[in-house]
Amino acid sequence: MVSLSRQEIFQTAEYVVVKVGTNVLTGADGRLNVARINKLVDDLVRIQSLGKKVILVSSGAVGAGMGILGLEKRPVEHPKLQAIAAIGQGKLMQTYEEALARYKKYPAQILLTASDLIHRNRYLNARNTFISLFTYGVLPIVNENDTVSVDELNSTFGDNDRLAALIANLFMEPLLILLTDVDGLYDGDPALESSKLIPLVDRWTPDLMTMVAEKRSGRSKGGMSSKLKAAQILTTAGGSVIIANGDDESTLTRIMGGEEVGTAFFPKGRLLARKRWLGFAAVPKGAVVIDDGAARALLEKGKSLLAVGITGVRGIFDKGDIIAILNLRGEEVARGLTNYNHDELERIHGRSCGDIREILGECPYEEVVHRDNIQLVG
Repeated sequence: MVSLSRQEIFQTAEYVVVKVGTNVLTGADGRLNVARINKLVDDLVRIQSLGKKVILVSSGAVGAGMGILGLEKRPVEHPKLQAIAAIGQGKLMQTYEEALARYKKYPAQILLTASDLIHRNRYLNARNTFISLFTYGVLPIVNENDTVSVDELNSTFGDNDRLAALIANLFMEPLLILLTDVDGLYDGDPALESSKLIPLVDRWTPDLMTMVAEKRSGRSKGGMSSKLKAAQILTTAGGSVIIANGDDESTLTRIMGGEEVGTAFFPKGRLLARKRWLGFAAVPKGAVVIDDGAARALLEKGKSLLAVGITGVRGIFDKGDIIAILNLRGEEVARGLTNYNHDELERIHGRSCGDIREILGECPYEEVVHRDNIQLVG
């Protein structure tokens, strides 16, 4: 793990991604809180003035649409949610545009689906678009394209926390600030006086997710568990994360000053751009299950994956596709680019290269996934 102070993670980050949730942006009636958005924009412009490249990932389209339509309860039907997002997106952007006009600045609306980051070329195009926008001094405002995203096509991010992590993951050593309606990660239910705020998570443990007590809302989509998953993605890739209370209007100012606000997650290491995409943005086409020996070779020794260590094959995939690598408990420990398709692996898994030559007539690759094409994700 990289040793950093709170002040250092802000000062050294060239890219700052701020994600703000629906509950922070809207009042109890579901309508946009214009005064809060104005203060948020004040802080973002100040961060820009410090030479940072700032991206805002903003929820609120559904909340804005609910306010326009006078709805008190968030619908559960997907088509209705998509329609409400379409109604509210224009209002959301108009509010940001008016707030930025006070500084003679402009927003740039970017609506994404997960498929925009799954494919390598589109992933790179997204990054290049952001870099070009920075040269114009605008504020990129990102939201999931709710009107067309569907789970069935793997085109949804699931929530804006994961979207924010993947956007930050486009850049080297970013800082992601997740603004929510609680002070950070607690060691129990935040509503209980006995629960204490955890100021720093310096390592991931199996019981970390079990301490999460969700604060549910009819207007928000994510929760603390989604924020933890986003933090795990980004810190593994080399970024830093702070989860803090966006209801407190001084939060961003205090983060800029290096104060101990919310819960901080420092980076575990550094990954090259291709590995960041491979490990976290791309979606596996299938999976292989490996034995404990192969898992140790991958996780502890940085070895390639050989057919002899594979105990099972799942899904349909071609040579060159990304596959998930699962341990015997079904947990994803890595993913990588396969040198064999699913049919070939069904025939050769558990076999040595000599056996592979007899079965396939040749052994074109000793490695099913070469170590250079593997990214650990656990």
